[in-house]
Amino acid sequence: MWKNYVYMKTKIYTSLFLTLGLALVLFTSVKAQTTEIRGEISGKVLDEDQKAFPYATISLLNAKDSTAVKGTLTGDNGTYEFKGLNAGKYLVAIYVVGYKKTFKGPYAIGAERKLYEVGQVQLATDAKLLKGVEIVKQKPLIERQIDKTVLNIENSVLAAGNTALEILQKAPGVTVDKDGKISLRGKQGVNVMLDGKPTYLSADQLANLLRSTEGNAIQSIELITNPSAKYDAAGNSGIINIKLKKNRNYGTNGTASAGAGYGDNYKVNGSLNMNHREKKFNIFGNADYGFNKRFQETDIVRVNGTTANPTYFDQTSHTDIKRTNRNYKAGIDYFINDNNTLGFFLNGYHTNGDDAANVLTLIGDQPGKRDSSVVAPNTNLRKYTGITYNLNYKGTLDTLGQEISADMDYSRYYGKQNSVFNNMYKNASGQPLKPDYIFRNASPSIVKIWGGKVDYTLPINKAMKLDLGLKTSFVQTDNNFLFENFTNNQWASDPGKSNQFLYDENINAAYANLNKKFKSTTVQLGLRLEQTNSKGNSVTDQKVVKRDYINLFPSIFINQELSKDHEVGLSYSRRIDRPDYGSLNPFIYYLDLYSFRQGNPFLKPQYTNSFELSYSFKKSLNVTFGYSHTNDVMTDVLLTDTVKKTIFISVQNLAKQDSYNMNMSYPVQITKWWSSNNNLTVYYNKFQTPNLLGLPYESGRTSFNLNTSQTITLNSSTKFEWSGYYQSKQVYGTLLIAPQYGIDLGASKSFMDNKLSIKFAANDIFKLQKSQITSAIPSQKYVVNEKWESQVFRLTCTYRFGSKDIKGARQRSSSSEAEGRRVKSGR
Repeated sequence: MWKNYVYMKTKIYTSLFLTLGLALVLFTSVKAQTTEIRGEISGKVLDEDQKAFPYATISLLNAKDSTAVKGTLTGDNGTYEFKGLNAGKYLVAIYVVGYKKTFKGPYAIGAERKLYEVGQVQLATDAKLLKGVEIVKQKPLIERQIDKTVLNIENSVLAAGNTALEILQKAPGVTVDKDGKISLRGKQGVNVMLDGKPTYLSADQLANLLRSTEGNAIQSIELITNPSAKYDAAGNSGIINIKLKKNRNYGTNGTASAGAGYGDNYKVNGSLNMNHREKKFNIFGNADYGFNKRFQETDIVRVNGTTANPTYFDQTSHTDIKRTNRNYKAGIDYFINDNNTLGFFLNGYHTNGDDAANVLTLIGDQPGKRDSSVVAPNTNLRKYTGITYNLNYKGTLDTLGQEISADMDYSRYYGKQNSVFNNMYKNASGQPLKPDYIFRNASPSIVKIWGGKVDYTLPINKAMKLDLGLKTSFVQTDNNFLFENFTNNQWASDPGKSNQFLYDENINAAYANLNKKFKSTTVQLGLRLEQTNSKGNSVTDQKVVKRDYINLFPSIFINQELSKDHEVGLSYSRRIDRPDYGSLNPFIYYLDLYSFRQGNPFLKPQYTNSFELSYSFKKSLNVTFGYSHTNDVMTDVLLTDTVKKTIFISVQNLAKQDSYNMNMSYPVQITKWWSSNNNLTVYYNKFQTPNLLGLPYESGRTSFNLNTSQTITLNSSTKFEWSGYYQSKQVYGTLLIAPQYGIDLGASKSFMDNKLSIKFAANDIFKLQKSQITSAIPSQKYVVNEKWESQVFRLTCTYRFGSKDIKGARQRSSSSEAEGRRVKSGR
């Protein structure tokens, strides 16, 4: 044991030192390269009130023929810059709808002068264009970019009081089921990141984290359906990156927020975000608190047994769920000089949960007839904690745009569930039938993750760029499952139902991305190599599953500008999804006496090949067609046991999945005060496997999601919104999921020069949200109906204080990318 421990530690530190060693080699080698004449032009844009103008469109033109050379947007402080310019004469064009177009220059870049500061340029309103319309300078709710869709949540009324998970339900092409599992364009397996960093959580823990992340802390959400080779190959349906707000002012500044909500139960939330910046240091931190009490009702009607000897179950349960969430982050950036920055941060969360369920199971040999029943008041206490430490470095090596960055991470997660199941047997008249069956289980788990990565960017010339990177990660998990029966007025251990599961994993990766810009065509070629070494050890059962494999993951992106208003794009990528650590755990997690979830240590990773064709008209109407093929697709399978008369869920590998999808979005400015965003996703999922319950299995269905949001802007400080969604009936694996839909409303008002804002939001105002699941397997007969506390009214107040117009904390992408999100909590 000690030798294995020392060997493992040696591998970890050796890999990390090699990774950082490569960073040093790259750093010293690129410094030795010769430099060419490269110039820089920068400036700042002001509005008619001489305030910083964010998101203004800036074009760099060739002074000779006014052809476009580069383009950019001003930042939050109104500044812009063009770097790495070749020798020549340039013009700067500034253009914003409702303002007169402004030209500055020409500026001659050469050996005699390389740097130009345009200075502050104040824009003047264009009376011909305005015609009395008030211009509000803010990003649209939904933006389409070449490689992603961006939701600008910061100014959305509906974000007030809502959590990140609730906001994702409104995102185009995104669906969130009752358990918080996220799908993108009809496919599960989404890699969710915060500020470009992995969340290090399982589906359950991720849902808890997103429920505790308040909407007023979110700046934007990025939907990346076909990621490049720079990203981890995990996530067959893409990446969702949630970017949190950042302070941007020199001195001390921050944001304080407090909110309350009520549906059938009350909820409260609060947050504090602070930033202090000086010339050499930037210190930042935030803390969030949330308390949420809600209910969930479940009704399971099923028939079990043979045709000649059926048993009918009608099970109803009401669960009161309490969650207390605390999240925190703190860090510091040290600016060594203008080109080198060293940073450190820690990020953690703490969640406590208390579930109280009342379960009634009616049992009979005919529908609607009760021969006996089981009454079960069950309790479940949950506790999850996690913390991540990150040490990072970023260096700008020259004015050509060469950059190198390095990250080292250590994460530790602890989770525990203590569940007690009280089963009281009754006869048809409600009298005791036999002695009560009482049992309990505890499932403590510890996960440790070490990681290191290096990324390097080399601009070969003004039209070509090369990205290179290395990464290594190590994961160790220790899961225990302790089962005890209550007999003779005392608890007694049941070794036959207890188990310990150990899992070790090492992933080493390298990638290269080459981006080339032609006259009207952009091409990006990428290749990622990942080596995986894993070992699962079910200690009690003495079962060991060991896997070692190497995979290549190519990616291709082509974007063609047909004309000023028309663009088309084509992309391809190969991806992998490895089983999360909890799904590999062979434990049996009881939901109640007759319902449970069981892990599968023999799960194999799934591989996906994805193709996407896109078309854009005036960067407003966007249409995307996609196809993907997945082998060994992992999916939840809900089955009944005819012998034990139970129903259980396990994750299994089906042979393949074929997915076709079409996504269309079109924002419409109906009037000067009424704007609309609309998104339609149509998809067809087909699942096939040669053997499921002894027979070939095939399922497929065409489904669609429709999202719409309407914004009414009375003036710059008052706004109303409503949004609605509809998800049609769909099939996923062996499950048929009934339609789901809902409507939300919101309003906001700001005061004190936008320092104070009050937002009101009403979720699911007509109480329409519910879930129904049936089996796509003809021999499995069950109906699962669920209803939860979906109608909630919230009021949120936010106050901003401190300085303005500085750069905030740097956003880091830590080195453990996808490992942590596979941490599986007990159920």
